[in-house]
Amino acid sequence: MRSSLPETFTVRAATPDDAEAVAELLRTTELAARGSSLAAVQDMRDWWRMIDLPTASWLIVEGERLVAAGMLSTLREDGDFWGFVHPSEKGRGLGTALLERAEEATQALGKRVLHAGTYSEDAEAAALLNARGYRDVRHYFGMKIELDGPLAPPVWPDGIRADTIGRDEARAFKDALDEAFADEWGWEPMEYDEWKRFRLDAPDTNLDLWFVARDEKELAAVARCEANRWGGGWVGAIGVRPHWRRRGLGLALLRHAFAEFHRGGERVVRLGVDAQNPTGATRLYERAGMHVESEDVVYEKRS
Repeated sequence: MRSSLPETFTVRAATPDDAEAVAELLRTTELAARGSSLAAVQDMRDWWRMIDLPTASWLIVEGERLVAAGMLSTLREDGDFWGFVHPSEKGRGLGTALLERAEEATQALGKRVLHAGTYSEDAEAAALLNARGYRDVRHYFGMKIELDGPLAPPVWPDGIRADTIGRDEARAFKDALDEAFADEWGWEPMEYDEWKRFRLDAPDTNLDLWFVARDEKELAAVARCEANRWGGGWVGAIGVRPHWRRRGLGLALLRHAFAEFHRGGERVVRLGVDAQNPTGATRLYERAGMHVESEDVVYEKRS
C-alpha cells in the first residue's frame, strides 16, 4: 500500500521535454550532497535512453515546480532505480513515494531484486533505504584525470597496435567487451539488436572514440569513449579480454584514449568503476594518473 503525499503534490511520468528540468534538479541535489555536480541535459537524455519513461519514470511536482524525480531501468534481470528530492523538500515523504512506485513497477515485471543508487554522502537516503529493508551491496567510484600537463605515452606489447573500428566490426567489439566484463558484478550482456539501438545507433555516437588494441585480426582490448559527457571526455567502458591480460594493454589503451581526447580539445576525462572490481581496475586507473572524485552506493532489496 502506498503512503500518501501532501495534497499540493501530483505525480506524473516524465517526457523528453522534461530533460532540462530533471537535469537541473539532479544538479541541485548533487550540489547539496557533495558540493559539486557535472550533470547536464545531454547526460540526462543519454540516461533516459535506458528508461521507458511512460511506465518507469515519476516526477513529483507542486504546481509547475519539479520537486522530486525517480527513474527505473528494467534492461537487466534486476531493476535499477535512482531517485532524487529537492533539498528543501526532504522529510515530506517524497523519497518514500518514489521508492514505493519503483518497487511496485519492479514487482509487476516479475523481477525479484531492486537496486537503488545514492550518493555516499546522502545519510538521509541511506536511512530511508535501510528502514525499507535494503542493504548496501556495492560502491562505485567516479574517477578523474586532468590533461593539463605532459601525457605519459602508451607502451604497447610487441604485435599490438591501437586502432578504431568501423560499423562492420560492431558485433566483434561488443563480443570483446562482453568477454572482458563477464566476471563483473551485475554484468548482463544485451542482445545485439538492443545494444545496437542503445549504443551504436545513438545520435551522438562517434566511432572515432571507440578504441581497440589489435593483435593482428583479433580485438585484444576495447574502449568505448564519448566526448562532452559528464563534464568532459568519458570512458564509458574499457576492458581487456582474458587471454591478453597482464600485458599492460589496459593501461596502454587508457593512455591512448587520454591522448586522443587531448588532441580533440578535452582537458578532463572521467570514468566510473566498481570499487570491488575483480580485475583491480581502480589500481590501474590510479597508475594512469586518475584519482577518485566521487563515490556512489548501490543498495539492494530482494522480494
